[in-house]
Amino acid sequence: MSMALAQRLAAQAVAEVASGRNLSDVLAAVWQHHPQLSAAEKGALQDMAYGCLRQRGLFEQLLCQMMKKPPGEPLRSLLLVALYQLYATRNAAYAVVNEAVNNAAKLGGARHKSLVNAVLRRFMRERESLLQAALKHDAARHNLPAWWTAYLKQHYPAHGHNIIAAFQTRPPMTLRVNRRRSNAAAYLLRLREAGLDGDILGDYAVRLQQPAPVTQLPGFAEGDVSVQDWGAQQAAPLLDVQDGERVLDACAAPGGKSGHLLEWAACELTAIDVDAQRLSRVTDNLSRLGLQADVRVADAQQLMTWYDGRQFDAVLADVPCTASGVVRRHPDIKWLRQPQDAAKTAAQQVPLLDALWQTVKPGGRMLLATCSLFEEENQQQLAAFLHRHADARCRSEHVLLPNGKQDGFYYALIDKT
Repeated sequence: MSMALAQRLAAQAVAEVASGRNLSDVLAAVWQHHPQLSAAEKGALQDMAYGCLRQRGLFEQLLCQMMKKPPGEPLRSLLLVALYQLYATRNAAYAVVNEAVNNAAKLGGARHKSLVNAVLRRFMRERESLLQAALKHDAARHNLPAWWTAYLKQHYPAHGHNIIAAFQTRPPMTLRVNRRRSNAAAYLLRLREAGLDGDILGDYAVRLQQPAPVTQLPGFAEGDVSVQDWGAQQAAPLLDVQDGERVLDACAAPGGKSGHLLEWAACELTAIDVDAQRLSRVTDNLSRLGLQADVRVADAQQLMTWYDGRQFDAVLADVPCTASGVVRRHPDIKWLRQPQDAAKTAAQQVPLLDALWQTVKPGGRMLLATCSLFEEENQQQLAAFLHRHADARCRSEHVLLPNGKQDGFYYALIDKT
């Protein structure tokens, strides 16, 4: 794939995110329309799109400094991607500028060509002074919208700065070792034999020192290991399912937690999700692991469409949320979310949680789980739920902040008295 095509496709992806689309969906469409792309070419394109969005605040500020009025889409996104290439990649600067000028010509002719050429060459000439000026602005320094920065500082006064810093780093690649077959120490030896290395995070978790394709992971195809964030791996031990228990994973796709629950104990698992396409990944994951569950397409909130009245010992309620804790893996979230979104999502969670509570047997438990840092979806949601249900008691509550080990997650284990 030529740099010109990679740059153009990355700019198109960034522009579509600016219009409100999810980056994962945009890139999936790119792969579908360009089946000739190799894994390496997809990786290069993905790096450009993700990298640009991860530091979009900086590049937006640079444009503001170099232009009286930054252009509209799609030229704006082309400039942002080219600035990312000049700032953060090893691409030859002359080649980046040349291809950006050529791509601009296809968008708007000579006027666009001269504009892009002038902006990028100015950045090359005045790079240090422009960066110093840009980094005086919070949006450029933190690469977050101002409202998000203010929220984190208000609600996490002791940790807000660290959360903001973590958001700008690349996420770790962490493996979950299948506890039915091995453990972290033994699997680390297999990794080293394969020329890879990592750090042990827990009895069954290894963080790779450098990300690697799953095809290079020993035993991945055979189900010896899975890729799962360390924070996400806390759901199974918190719910602590036991052999023979009836367990519900209510929002199961893509299936990482479902597989972990079945590795944890020989339970009778029902895994449901409203999205049939994403639910197919649950089936694929369980098949790779050699595990079985009752996997169904269903809206967990609509009990009459799937629930037979037999209550569960344990329910995992990994409810839809703003995903504000996983922006390192999905940097488009930083620019897509709005200040009112957490309250909206929290309101949507209420009927789902109330419906799922009906499926928990007395003496059973439900684990409320989100990958969010917004209190409306977490602590406030829990308090409101306990107020509505006299038979609910919170056994434990856990706020996991993004750091070198994990993404941001929230868990509340609720017992049914």
